Amino acid sequence: MPNPKLDAEALYQVLAKQVRTGLAQADDVAIVGIYSGGAWLAERLAAELQLKERLGFIDVSFYRDDYAKKGLHAEVKPSQIPFEVDGATIVLVDDVLYTGRTTRAAINELFDYGRPARIMLAALIDRGGRELPIAADFVADTITLSNDQQLVLQRADDGRFSLTVDHA
Repeated sequence: MPNPKLDAEALYQVLAKQVRTGLAQADDVAIVGIYSGGAWLAERLAAELQLKERLGFIDVSFYRDDYAKKGLHAEVKPSQIPFEVDGATIVLVDDVLYTGRTTRAAINELFDYGRPARIMLAALIDRGGRELPIAADFVADTITLSNDQQLVLQRADDGRFSLTVDHA
């Protein structure tokens, strides 16, 4: 029987509602997704919030503090920030918040593009295990996994999301 906590589509709806509510009074909003799962979520959020012109993507591979240890992913995609970052309210989107290192790397890269007024973090799942003092402003759910497990977001051809737990 599937775990109801891992219903990615239901979790996405929770996250989208939180982001909509949280941005109701915000000015100059932009959405930036972290490749790859965060980018998929950001694309859908930007479409729903009518912010397609204010959508960007980040690949944090070169900004990670563990780059020498982890190396590059099989597929590095160039970061794309096609809007002015200075003064913007940026919603940084990731699929799974874990150690905080990816978020820190993404923030460092964003500052290379300019100085946002505010950065808010949206994550589909918070799995705990933080190594840095980073918390999400918007999170659909929290789940506990062992250190040898990882949560993987997938996107089907029709755009629907699913989550699986893999062993690292």
